Amino acid sequence: MATTIDDSRHTQTRIRIRIPKEYHREPIISNLITHHELTVNITAALLSANAIDDGWFDLELKGTGEQIRGALLYLNDLDLEVWHDSDAQDEGW
Repeated sequence: MATTIDDSRHTQTRIRIRIPKEYHREPIISNLITHHELTVNITAALLSANAIDDGWFDLELKGTGEQIRGALLYLNDLDLEVWHDSDAQDEGW
């Protein structure tokens, strides 16, 4: 997978995000779909039912390079921890 993302060509990338407990009631993943027009596949997740801990999500994002970049900026603006596919390879993804 290339490191640069073409703006108009459809592509996909895998990320892992940490969602702090204070964001548990926010539709962060839903916003990736509705506001950034991405297809999101949740490949793994860890979130406690009583929301006392942070949530962890492994996501596969599909869309254009521009859509994916916009979504990553959105996650960055929320100050969420995001690990990209190249980081995840070291952890057995």
